[in-house]
Amino acid sequence: MAFATLQASGLSLLAAAAWGGGDFAGGLASKHASVFRVVAVAHGCGLLASLAMAFLVGEPVPPLSTLAWGAFAGFVGAFGIAALYQALAVGRMGVVAPIAAVVTGILPVLVGISTDGLPAMWQLGGFVLALVSIWMVARPDEYIDSHRGIGLAALAGVAFGLFLIASRQAGQHGLFWPLIAARATSTALMLSIVIFLPRAEQPLRVVLWPMVLSGLLDSAGNALFIAATQHGRLDVAAVLSSLYPASTVLLARFLLDEKIARLQAWGIACALLSVALISVR
Repeated sequence: MAFATLQASGLSLLAAAAWGGGDFAGGLASKHASVFRVVAVAHGCGLLASLAMAFLVGEPVPPLSTLAWGAFAGFVGAFGIAALYQALAVGRMGVVAPIAAVVTGILPVLVGISTDGLPAMWQLGGFVLALVSIWMVARPDEYIDSHRGIGLAALAGVAFGLFLIASRQAGQHGLFWPLIAARATSTALMLSIVIFLPRAEQPLRVVLWPMVLSGLLDSAGNALFIAATQHGRLDVAAVLSSLYPASTVLLARFLLDEKIARLQAWGIACALLSVALISVR
């Protein structure tokens, strides 16, 4: 395996770890505050961090088309993260996150089929396994309401898939400036929604640190993903970075002591395995 492929794979897995930690923190914050306020604060922190990094490394401002792709990524990503955080708040983290990951990983591969042809047999097997895993995870259980948040998780996955595709386009001429365009758009969008929301009864400072941590980890994951696409293929980077539920599930299991039914546990394992199979070339 070429060094560039190893580098892209490593960056993609680091992006997955960062995104999973950010989703865990954002999901916790969304249990105690409006999801739109959580995303507004988190993405605002990510915007400041991206600005600081762009000026620190002296990255030149890219063409307007690059910033436009970044803005589109921020637009769809904002709705995706809002849907995911709300799903994490009302559902079980260990169930919601894998559903979003499967849908996220499939969409960029479908785009790859239209541009690069039919994928390998292992990848087709990954598609089938992904569908089976969704059925297993979403199947009702007499002790666990497994349906809560499933629709929102699927919606988040579609939005994230579009975000990854747009980020690849934006990342062709820069790293941090596309993130700045994305975060500026998503922050402005969330703030415009927050303006029309009723005044929060609970002060945001109660969940301030989870929101800040969520924003920083999410932006770090975005930067790592763009860097991965600059060294390798979009579909491979997308599906490997879609392993982000692994860290979310582990954090929820050990920090929140979430219990998962046996069938759902197998479904989660199949969902993660399907993402890995889709990345085989």
